[in-house]
Amino acid sequence: MNKFSIPKFVIFILNRLKNAGYQAYVVGGGVRDTYLMRPVTDWDVATSALPEEIETVFYDIKFFSLKHGTVTLVDLGHHFEVTTFRGEKNNLEEDLRRRDFTLNAMAYNQENGETLDPFSGKKDITRKLIRATSDPGERFQEDPLRLLRAVRLATELEFRIERKTLKTLSNMTHLIKSVAPERIRDELMKILLGPRPSAGFKAMVTTGLLRHFLPELLEGYRKTQNTFHRYTIFKHIMETIEKVEPVPDLRLTALFHDIAKPRVRNKAGGKWQFYGHEREGAIMAEEIMGRLEFSKEMTRTVTNLIKHHMIGYNPGWSDSAVRRLIRRVGPENIMALVSFCRADILAHGMDNQGLDLLDELEKRIKNLINDPMMTKTQKLAIDGYKVMEVLGILPGPEVGQILNDLIEKVIDDPGLNNEERLLSMVRQLKN
Repeated sequence: MNKFSIPKFVIFILNRLKNAGYQAYVVGGGVRDTYLMRPVTDWDVATSALPEEIETVFYDIKFFSLKHGTVTLVDLGHHFEVTTFRGEKNNLEEDLRRRDFTLNAMAYNQENGETLDPFSGKKDITRKLIRATSDPGERFQEDPLRLLRAVRLATELEFRIERKTLKTLSNMTHLIKSVAPERIRDELMKILLGPRPSAGFKAMVTTGLLRHFLPELLEGYRKTQNTFHRYTIFKHIMETIEKVEPVPDLRLTALFHDIAKPRVRNKAGGKWQFYGHEREGAIMAEEIMGRLEFSKEMTRTVTNLIKHHMIGYNPGWSDSAVRRLIRRVGPENIMALVSFCRADILAHGMDNQGLDLLDELEKRIKNLINDPMMTKTQKLAIDGYKVMEVLGILPGPEVGQILNDLIEKVIDDPGLNNEERLLSMVRQLKN
């Protein structure tokens, strides 16, 4: 028997609602994850109380209401959702019937320790099955995000989608276009950060979901059905995703790093060439991430990594060349780039030479990255005010260009970064 370890605050919620004359049950993910023997991160309560009644019952508790029918209570920084039973009948069975999948349509009665499971959610968990609670068409119509959530849950839990549910999903994929971009983004990230994202993406390809919100990833499929595009680019992207750490910016970089190859491909000397795919890929990633409403900061980080992922390092690089790489990428992003490039090399199945070169570059970066002289004009021994004073010029682009020229010289020779020598170079400009 699965033991429910319910937080004290959730017990407090249940007891206060019941003492006020309302029904109250633990529902959703908390029940599901208990039966899956996974850590429970979300504890949700369903109740017969209406939202305004919930607010009255918890008059002395901090709360907010962002979703229709749901009051979110706050305790020690943690959020607990209390939701009125779904459906017009205002009873538990109707509420569970209106939920998405059977494994999410169970309720726990804390008073007697019983689990109410009218749609055989426990049985489907045993069978490792994602199945709609009743008519899958109705469930997907109610909230089309469930189309993507089915794939995400199947990927996350390593379950399969039940045949009727899967067929209905495949026939209704167009409905995903009506879902708010940020909701799609959140489900996409859960797939991307999971242990086997490739299974989720393959499911989104075969069902047809992916073409409605990320068609760029399918361009190779549309342009040609040859083995190269079907198995090399898409497969390589999937393998790179799974070889890089499950960190949002790195997984997104892996997803988009080769996305432009079908657009720039050229055949020369019997071999495919992809000149400029990293620049075009950064442009495409920026457009896609904007469309899915990723933050500007995350978009800048990912496009920066994509733009610079073709490093082309060789042992002949001078320290100045390594410093310039760090400056271009940014000291805050350079180690992430190294980490991504290692995954990219491993996904290509290349020999150890590529990894050895990357290891060598990483050591050199670590030796140089703490050098305060090499990355930003703010680290120069003189500032723009000194440049304007010496040259007798007003603020403008010229000042910034001069400072950039100075830091390029300092990158080549860090010993130049003292006030006297830099001012001497500025005076030469005046002369």
